Amino acid sequence: MNDLQEKYTWDTSLLYLSPDSPGLQEDFSKALEHIKDFRGTYLGKVSALDGENLKKALTELEAIYNHNIKLHSYSYLIFAADSTDAENQKLSQRGIELTNKAEQELFFFELEINSIPEDKFLSLARSKHLQQYRHYLQGLRKFKPHMLSEQEERLLKQKSLTGIEAFTRLFEELTSSFSFLMEIEGKEKEVTGEELLGLLHHEDATVREKAFTIFLSRFRKESITFSTIINTVALDHHQEWQLRSYSFPMEPTHLANELSNESVASLMETTERNYPLAQAYFQLKARILGCPKLKNTDIYAPIGKTDKQYSFTQAREMVLASYSEFNPDFQEIIANFFSQKRIDAFPRPGKSGGAFCMGISPSLPPYVLMNFTGNLRDVATLAHELGHGLHYVLAQNKSMLNYHPPLPLAETASVFGEMLLTRSLLKKETDPAVRIALLCAQIEDIIATTFRQNVLTRFEERIHNCRAQGLLSAQEICDIWWEENAALYGNAVDMIEPYRWGWSYISHFIHSRFYCYSYTFAELLVLALFQKYLSTGDAFVPIFTGILESGGALSPAETVRSAGINLSDSNFWQEGYDLLGGMIEELERLL
Repeated sequence: MNDLQEKYTWDTSLLYLSPDSPGLQEDFSKALEHIKDFRGTYLGKVSALDGENLKKALTELEAIYNHNIKLHSYSYLIFAADSTDAENQKLSQRGIELTNKAEQELFFFELEINSIPEDKFLSLARSKHLQQYRHYLQGLRKFKPHMLSEQEERLLKQKSLTGIEAFTRLFEELTSSFSFLMEIEGKEKEVTGEELLGLLHHEDATVREKAFTIFLSRFRKESITFSTIINTVALDHHQEWQLRSYSFPMEPTHLANELSNESVASLMETTERNYPLAQAYFQLKARILGCPKLKNTDIYAPIGKTDKQYSFTQAREMVLASYSEFNPDFQEIIANFFSQKRIDAFPRPGKSGGAFCMGISPSLPPYVLMNFTGNLRDVATLAHELGHGLHYVLAQNKSMLNYHPPLPLAETASVFGEMLLTRSLLKKETDPAVRIALLCAQIEDIIATTFRQNVLTRFEERIHNCRAQGLLSAQEICDIWWEENAALYGNAVDMIEPYRWGWSYISHFIHSRFYCYSYTFAELLVLALFQKYLSTGDAFVPIFTGILESGGALSPAETVRSAGINLSDSNFWQEGYDLLGGMIEELERLL
């Protein structure tokens, strides 16, 4: 590891000094004691509590969550940094098992909240003592029809350790262990998956296709494992939503996101009606690149001077400047991620792929992981993940039960940060060719964050519905993937044959059911917010800051109402695509 990599490898000692720290071991022991004490104090008594004493119980519950999530987060960060280390694997599993045990022992509290008669619950919800917990309590009540008995809930959680959670862990460990051989500039090199995917931005079409083929072929070699994992995930979810009396596979996600089935269906149908916009752009890009038709390995091909490589130092300064132009206070918050070594920036063997920001609790700092390879897309990823970090920091005025934003709003700050970066770059750029390239990059970001995420959601929905009828072969999974992508690409893009296995490396399918439509939601919401920013200027800054500060204390609709946005408006989603259409028309004029 060179000096730069060492500088931008995260320092988790802000949480615990080391994996063998006495404080870590002591906290694991205390966690179990706190859980036991809480259960002993409140089991069978919750429904009889008045507002003041229910607040006391909720405060104690938050203290337990704060304590446990520190342990769980630290163990996961250590594992994500190097999942091949045996001690890291053991610590991560210990964190998972603690979380699982806590859920088993504490679920009684939610059950007893939901056993409170409706008239008494309404009275409690109006209590001055419970004002800060009102949204949390109302959220629990939505799940009342779908909860099982405590014994059933405990058994489900207990068995998940050797069931769905075990398959999730297998996916993580297996994909993190992959290495690849790729000839680069005449020399064969061993590279990580993230480095291979970074070559999709290479100026040479042959290199792009070869890199993606090598990457996907490695996953195809493990076809039995990956098809078994996704079949198991889908079957597990099918059995659970039936046990809980949900009507369809996506319903639990909609309830958690506080969105109606109708609003999500409208979002997805509007997105599909606008697939021709993406196809029109792909045809334009083929013209720019001078080829008759794009392959899907050409979608992120650099245009003009955007094949430039950026150092991580340059990326840091670009991102800091773009946030500072919006609000100097944001720059200070984001700068702390660098100065406090809360970013793990570069790819290496054993490290988790992709990128994420882990928001832990109102009292602990968030961390960012990414795999920086130096292209413009990586600079945008840095802006994206630091947007998440900004969101988590600003929400730290909330207590633990109101801290994490609901999924539809979880991507708001991150996508907005990418828009700020592009706007900052466009303002400073005078070369028409580079401006065209930057406009293309922005359009591609929007396509990736809306249309592609809709494809992923449709694929996941079909997998879950089809798995309910029986085991899916690897070929059937590949066919479903191919068909959903073909709906987006139409006649504008040819998919390379290895792309049939493109589903196998998407971690969202494994970690969180139907997460992907939240990206589409967030992108279209951000387009609306950004339009308001452009029209109102600095007056918008406190409004946007307030949205981020709200954390999970309000529903998505309530949170964005302050910005004058009505999520129930049937035309809302189309307005975002109209803006995208305008960008594509502007690109045509520039060409």
